[in-house]
Amino acid sequence: PHKTLRGPRGGMVLTNDEAIAKKINSAVFPQLQGGPLMHVIAAKAVAFGEAMRPEFRAYSAQVVANAQMLAATLIEGGLAIVTGGTDTHVMLVDLRPKGVTGVTVEKALGRAYLTCNKNGIPWDPEKPMITSGIRLGSPAGTTRGFGEAEFAQIGRLIVEVVDGLSTNGEEGNGGVEEAVKAKVKMLCDRFPIYESL
Repeated sequence: PHKTLRGPRGGMVLTNDEAIAKKINSAVFPQLQGGPLMHVIAAKAVAFGEAMRPEFRAYSAQVVANAQMLAATLIEGGLAIVTGGTDTHVMLVDLRPKGVTGVTVEKALGRAYLTCNKNGIPWDPEKPMITSGIRLGSPAGTTRGFGEAEFAQIGRLIVEVVDGLSTNGEEGNGGVEEAVKAKVKMLCDRFPIYESL
């Protein structure tokens, strides 16, 4: 939730019932929790405030639309999505059809300036530090201003790197990764995080 909410990690329990507050306090303090982190509480308040705005509803819908476009583009490129698609902000990609591992793809995409996480898939034959899958999500790109066209482009770039690994192996894929990195830079230059920099 911190990714789609665009706020800090961690939980929070809000109540106006003093009896519940006392029970929660005695259950978690001091064994499980120290003092409150006021900066985190303030950040959560800002995130919740933003979530109450109509713009957040539009952002949330765009997060899902972007994830669905990314999943569809990956499927079109020959990759398998574990659930066949997505209804959320995230997807799990099964790399076995391409004959590559999650750790290899994670590193290659990182070199091409595309961030993902290696991730186990159901009944994964690989060890947890290797994996047969990667996890991808859409909140960060959506927050940056990417729409469905940009996520389709990202999907094609991911397929390009994965296909390169499948054909060239990790050692021979540097040219593909450099070419994709240049395209990623061009895409990001169109959507600067700070326009004044």
